[in-house]
Amino acid sequence: MISSVRLRNPTFTSAQFLSTQKCSLGKAECCSLPNIQYPKQSMLCFHKPLHISSAESFALVAKTQKRDSTRCEAYEADRSRPIEINIDLPDQQARKETAQTLRISVYFATWWALNVVFNIYNKKVLNVFPFPWLTSTLSLATGSLMMLISWAVGIAEAPKTDMDFWKILFPVAVAHSIGHVAATVSMANVAVSFTHIIKSGEPAFSVLVSRLFLGETFPTSVYLSLLPIIGGCALAAVTEINFNMIGFMGAMISNLAFVFRNIFSKKGMKGKSVSGMNYYACLSMLSLLILIPFAIAVEGPQAWAAGWKTALAQIGPNFVWWVAAQSIFYHLYNQVSYMSLDQISPLTFSIGNTMKRISVIVSSIIIFRTPIQPVNCLGAAIAIFGTFLYSQGNKGNKSSKK
Repeated sequence: MISSVRLRNPTFTSAQFLSTQKCSLGKAECCSLPNIQYPKQSMLCFHKPLHISSAESFALVAKTQKRDSTRCEAYEADRSRPIEINIDLPDQQARKETAQTLRISVYFATWWALNVVFNIYNKKVLNVFPFPWLTSTLSLATGSLMMLISWAVGIAEAPKTDMDFWKILFPVAVAHSIGHVAATVSMANVAVSFTHIIKSGEPAFSVLVSRLFLGETFPTSVYLSLLPIIGGCALAAVTEINFNMIGFMGAMISNLAFVFRNIFSKKGMKGKSVSGMNYYACLSMLSLLILIPFAIAVEGPQAWAAGWKTALAQIGPNFVWWVAAQSIFYHLYNQVSYMSLDQISPLTFSIGNTMKRISVIVSSIIIFRTPIQPVNCLGAAIAIFGTFLYSQGNKGNKSSKK
C-alpha cells in the first residue's frame, strides 16, 4: 500500500504540547482515536489501496481548538495520479523508428533531387559558358553568402571556431577545391553521365590511398569488390562515344581529391563540435579563398567578360537564372549531404551516394538525350554494382575496428 500524508502546517502552542504530553503519560483513554463506524453498505473498496491526502482531528488537541485541527481525507488508487517515468513503450519505440526512417527518406530524396537539378543546370551553363574555374568559384561564393546571411539573421546558429579549427580545415579545403574544379572540368568536356560513371570508381581510390598512406587493411570482400568497379569504369570509358581525355582525367583527379578530403576530414575533425551544416559552410568559405586566385590566373576576367556576352546573346536572360540555379543547388545538395551524416551511418550514406549516381546518370541521359550504347550501359551497371558490394564489404571492416 502506498500512502501519502499532507499536513496543512499545523501549529502547536506550548500549552498544547504539554497537554499532549500529559495525555500520553496519563490515562490511555485521553489519547484514544475516535471510533469510526462504517455503514453496512460502504462505498469504500477494501481491495484497493487508500491514499491519505490530509489528516484531521487525531485527538491531538482539544475539540474546542478547531482552528489548529487538520482535515483527513482519503481516495482510492483509481483516482491517484499516474507516476511519470520515461519508459519507451513498444508503441512509442515503433513510432520513433518510423519517424527516423521517414526522416532519412526525406534526406535522401532531397539530396538526390537537388543533385540532379544541379547537374542539369551546371551542364547547361558549361555548354554555352565553358569556364569551369569561374563556375566553380561562383558555386562556392553563393553558398558562402547564403550561410553568412543565415548566421546574420539567426536562421542558423553561427559555429564557435578558433584558429586551430581553421588550420585543421585548411588541407580539407584544398582537397575540396581541387575535387570540385576537377569534376566541373570533366563535365565541361564530356557528358554528365560519363563523369558520374567514372566518379563511381571513387572506392577504388579510397582503398588504394588508405592502404598506401595510412597502412589500413581491408577484408578480402572489399578487394574483390574493386574488380567490378575498375572493370565497369574501364568498359564504360572504352565504349564512350564522345570520349575526351581531359574529361576523363578530370573525373579521376576529382575522385583522388575527394578521397584525401575525406581522410583529412576524419583525422582532423575528431572531437570538434561543429554541425554538418556549419562544417560545410566553413569549408566552402575557406575553399573559396583558395580558389579565387587560381581561377583568375587560369581563365581571367577578360575571358569571362567575353564569354558572358556570348552566352547572353545565345540564351538571353535565362542564362543568368541558369548560373544562379547551378550555384544555389550546388550548395544546397552538399549541405543536405553533410547534414545527413549527422543522422545516418557512413554505410547508409555510401549506399545513398551510389543510388544518387544512378539517379543523376539516368536523368542526364534522358534530359540531354545522350547517345549511349548498350555495352556502355553494361559497364556503368557493373561499376555501380561493384560500389554497392564495396559498401557491404566495408561494413564488416568498420565493425571489426569498433
